Amino acid sequence: MGNPNQETLEKWHQDPNNWKWSMFYYNPKDRRVLVPKRNKWMGWTTNFAYLPSVLLLVIVLASAILAIYFGVSSL
Repeated sequence: MGNPNQETLEKWHQDPNNWKWSMFYYNPKDRRVLVPKRNKWMGWTTNFAYLPSVLLLVIVLASAILAIYFGVSSL
């Protein structure tokens, strides 16, 4: 499938079936790593159906946890 146009992306974003528990975006057709949250003014979220997106989330969380752990343990 080619790159979806803006109208398709917006339709996917508005579709309640692509939001699990109204807060987790899950759309296997969407290849964006970061997508706007359901309320766009609140920022961005990951597409939990797209593996690179989930890997990015894991790397960011692991980095934060390691930074906190090594920052606290050096005191």
